[in-house]
Amino acid sequence: MTPCDLSATQARRLLGSKQLSAVELAESCIARTEAVNPAVNALVSHDYDTMLSHARQAQRAIDRGEPLGVLHGLPLCVKDMVDVIGLPTTYGSELYADNVAQADDPMVVQLREAGAVIMGKTNNPEWSAGGNTRNAVYGVTANPFDLSRSAAGSSGGSAAALACGMSPLATGSDTGGSLRNPAAFCGVVGFRPSPGVVPGHGRAMALLPLSTSGPMARTVEDTALMLSAMIRADRRDPWVSVVEDRSPHRGERFTHLPTYDLCSARIAVTHDFGFAMTEKTIADSFHDKLGQFGSLFARLDETHPNCEGADRAFAVLRAVLFSGHHRDLLLKYPDKVGPNIKLNVEEGERYSVLDVVDALNLQTRLYRHWQAFFDQHDFILAPTTTISPRDWHELYPREIDGQPTDSYYHWLSMAYASTLAGHPSITLPAGLDRNGLPFGLQIIGRRGEDLATLAFARELETLFAGNPQLARPRVDIDALQKAPPISQAEGFLGFG
Repeated sequence: MTPCDLSATQARRLLGSKQLSAVELAESCIARTEAVNPAVNALVSHDYDTMLSHARQAQRAIDRGEPLGVLHGLPLCVKDMVDVIGLPTTYGSELYADNVAQADDPMVVQLREAGAVIMGKTNNPEWSAGGNTRNAVYGVTANPFDLSRSAAGSSGGSAAALACGMSPLATGSDTGGSLRNPAAFCGVVGFRPSPGVVPGHGRAMALLPLSTSGPMARTVEDTALMLSAMIRADRRDPWVSVVEDRSPHRGERFTHLPTYDLCSARIAVTHDFGFAMTEKTIADSFHDKLGQFGSLFARLDETHPNCEGADRAFAVLRAVLFSGHHRDLLLKYPDKVGPNIKLNVEEGERYSVLDVVDALNLQTRLYRHWQAFFDQHDFILAPTTTISPRDWHELYPREIDGQPTDSYYHWLSMAYASTLAGHPSITLPAGLDRNGLPFGLQIIGRRGEDLATLAFARELETLFAGNPQLARPRVDIDALQKAPPISQAEGFLGFG
């Protein structure tokens, strides 16, 4: 197997036993990126010389027999919302096209301390506002399974890079599914942890935990391994302070996932949570796949928690969050801010204090409904997305099976239900949908039970690996190498 196609845990094991060198692994990832990135535009900035220098340092530590971190020698891509010293941090915004980071973000510091070798930055929509990864700085990121389709967003660059073997690990962030949706579209794994598990000291309106960073990888085990290095006590994030275990070693339990008996699990299944407009293709694909493994569980109930008011609550709280963060930018540079940011700010300014109060009350009621629901169920299984990947020229879906959507984020509703409730959620590749494109199975666990959620997902992943209809799909690397650069496509740069 080509080194860049190894899982992170496989590569880490080989590095630790001197069967693979950190330099060889880095060079393999660089070669793969150079071969396929022109077709997909996932990695948008890099410094290969520095990467190789760090890989050589990692190898010297191996050769000297030094203690190694859990990510030692593993290449890792960082979303272009996070500072990496010496590389541009543009946020996908023309206003920051020339902004070069002067220091590492605390999360990057933590990942480096665990031994990760930073490869470069991955593409995202402007300020991560959108479910389609395209912007006016770096252009669009294409879906590696069909270059005419969207990689979703906002962590589309990370998802596409992972699917192509550019690196075994990547960072993502998630508000309304921003790491789960692209992972689903690109056939990889993305995990949104419970609030307070991964600190976000620079997050706007930190007491409103809609947004969080999370790990992305090709396997559940790799995702958990990366998560173990992202967990830390950081009082700058108010939600971290409520996590009971503040030990600096509390992430270590994620390095070796426990077993989980599928036969004992009480499962709820839903294709729409009772409110999400879901394509018939996705609903049918979900039930097709469920029919192949649903009988394994102790109980399988077609039901869902009460999500009344979810659309309204998310619309208001998201708009207020974005308005608070970006209003000044829009006022100062109205011609340099894209349509999704404008929509959010303008929508946020239309809401009154009473609208915000109502939204917070709706979220509170939803949260309590979810807690009662999980007294009777261990996990919820659902499609990750409401739609199959669409043409990337479409900035966002304006209809689903002929029904108009209310906004650019309305199609993300299968993901933002669990965002509002604050539950851990992982998307697991589950073969292809009826359109022949990657299908993501969303697994939602109890609030705070991130370890159990990952353990359960790993058991399903192992089960799926033996079934061609459920196994993780693989990208055709040869086809990508032969494809013309996506930068030549009409509409590549900007918002269409």
